[in-house]
Amino acid sequence: MTDGTAAGSGTPGPAAGRASVEAVFREERGRLLASLVGRFGDLDLAEEVTSEAVEAALVHWPVDGVPARPGAWLLTTARRKAVDRLRRDKAYAARLAVLQVEADRAAPAPPADADGELPDERLQLFFTCAHPALAAEDRAALTLRCLAGLGTPEVARALLLPTTTAAQRIVRAKKKIREARVPFRVPGPDELAERLPGVLLVLSSIFTEGYAASSGPDLQRPDLAEESIRLARILHRLLPGERETAGLLALLLLTHARRAARTGPAGELLLLDEQDRGRWDGPMIEEGRALVVRALTGGPPGPYGVQAAIAALHDEAADLDSTDWPQIVALYDVLLALTPSPVVELNRAVAVAMRDGPRAGLALLDALAGHPRLRTHHPYPAARAELLHRLGRLPEAATAYRDALALVGTDPERDHLRRKLAEIEPPGPADGPGAHGA
Repeated sequence: MTDGTAAGSGTPGPAAGRASVEAVFREERGRLLASLVGRFGDLDLAEEVTSEAVEAALVHWPVDGVPARPGAWLLTTARRKAVDRLRRDKAYAARLAVLQVEADRAAPAPPADADGELPDERLQLFFTCAHPALAAEDRAALTLRCLAGLGTPEVARALLLPTTTAAQRIVRAKKKIREARVPFRVPGPDELAERLPGVLLVLSSIFTEGYAASSGPDLQRPDLAEESIRLARILHRLLPGERETAGLLALLLLTHARRAARTGPAGELLLLDEQDRGRWDGPMIEEGRALVVRALTGGPPGPYGVQAAIAALHDEAADLDSTDWPQIVALYDVLLALTPSPVVELNRAVAVAMRDGPRAGLALLDALAGHPRLRTHHPYPAARAELLHRLGRLPEAATAYRDALALVGTDPERDHLRRKLAEIEPPGPADGPGAHGA
């Protein structure tokens, strides 16, 4: 296997070779897998021969050096292994041939480069993983597995699932793709508007779990947030004319730019008014702001563009009081018209409280009481508790803080709510640190 010459002289040791393979694999895996699915029409086969190609790289690269074009080396190796397997299993090859003919009729695959370079078919893989024929709960699992390259245990951790459940979701999604003969292609212009929101929602959901974890000892999961940003960058690069892809990437960057300031030295939660804004990532904010302009130019705004504009207003403010709350409320009005949601109404109510005072915000929150989606959403009682606290209605605030504590999932948020409750009701002996496992 001599696809390309060694990148340097000498032979790196096993550890360096493994690190090189892992670095290349992380960068190239999505393109490699997409190219193989496009060539052979089977996701399981593509994953298996991709893994075998990586194993071959772990054997050869530490001895021969990293090839000058490592992605092409992996692609050529994986293709050879796939062809060998199909030669051994004629029935399997015949079935794949039928699937490939159907796929070619739907959208002929672009030819591979003569030198074996990877054609960039990741966009097709995005839309395959987020196809509406798949169950909603399976899409994120398949995207993390195929496009982010996470192993099944990592997918399980990312989605807060037992490993067996994550494995079942991945298997179920692949089976649905195979049995429903989901085409491996980019939707045509008439389908793109309907299909793209599903792709964006998957990436947004992955980021949300990374930025604000559902449970566990940490407030954030930066690795997951950064992986969703990496995928959003790829999608934006592949669909540069779609304003909502720019809007999503802008939203993720403008939000993630605050990550370093959201926790204190001991991992404690710091709210916006407590954060050292000098620790926000200035270059990331500037990149996000430029993308907001692109997302809001050339037609009616989309929901991700509007959310990104809200995030930009937060990031541009010198402090909480100087934030342009009237403009944020106006943007939430636009967002509610685009995507009516009790969570958007909750966020708008908090912004109204900052603009018009806690009493006005509380009236809007109370109007949402009993909404099924908010019953298990701890930010709702936490927001009510804060406004009641500011109004001096301390017994009601204490009740709301306890309601939020019963729902919250991460330790930093739980500790924050306990501190706020202790300002109203100092803990007794039964409620001391030992009772909470602190």
